[in-house]
Amino acid sequence: MRNTLNTAVRLTVLAAAVLGTTFAHAAATVTPGQFKVGMEITYPPFESYDEKKNVVGSDPDLSRLLAKHMDLKAEFVDTKFSSLILSLNAGHYDAIISGMYITPERQTQAQTIAYAKTGAAIMVLKDSTIKPKVPEDLCGLKVGLEKGTTWVAQFNKLSTEYCVPNNKGAISVSEFPSAPEVTQALLSGNVQAQVEIDGAAGMIAERTKGRVVVSTEHSIYQQTLGIYVKKGNDELYQALLKAFDETKKSGEYAALLKKYNLEEPSN
Repeated sequence: MRNTLNTAVRLTVLAAAVLGTTFAHAAATVTPGQFKVGMEITYPPFESYDEKKNVVGSDPDLSRLLAKHMDLKAEFVDTKFSSLILSLNAGHYDAIISGMYITPERQTQAQTIAYAKTGAAIMVLKDSTIKPKVPEDLCGLKVGLEKGTTWVAQFNKLSTEYCVPNNKGAISVSEFPSAPEVTQALLSGNVQAQVEIDGAAGMIAERTKGRVVVSTEHSIYQQTLGIYVKKGNDELYQALLKAFDETKKSGEYAALLKKYNLEEPSN
């Protein structure tokens, strides 16, 4: 009996060695065989639905690449941006890849992997007499933002430390549940400017058929985008790091950055 058991143990160890690559890719996911990603699917070119209801954009593309290298199938969970981290930690999905900047505050709530760098753009109505080029030009204006973005604190600080002391008027920030709702507020005159991530701003302006334009000539507030993973899920975190490295070695990552006009984050 002991010999039989020892033989079985040796065979198991041998099988594990032979199949080491597969085991290395295995990850602790919410649903076996799937890599579930939380994102707000209203934010082109990062994530949106096409005419056939397929999820498209830079974040779904990256998610599928990572899933492929982990021998998993990518699935997407549409979630309001402001609820993404809360839902991640509640176990509704495995990771967030949704045009979300890495900030110290967010890093206290989840683990992060930097995957791209981008900046923001200011948008106004085409026939507006106001054409803000830099954040300081927003003094005295009503600015619309998607709820949960990092820009609220930045504009409040700018307003308090620059706009008001220089008698330029405070920046009035209004938050909305989604980017399309901010654009609607801009079109209806409820806000005078909208701030969005660069790539998304261009797509939003295009979808309004020219009624909204990007007024900035250069990116403002450049920051790094991150993949977010629940703290404590080190198995998945390590699997994602390895899968991400494999997309770089294969050239897939460089192609994705070029396709969506993104930059690789600096170390």
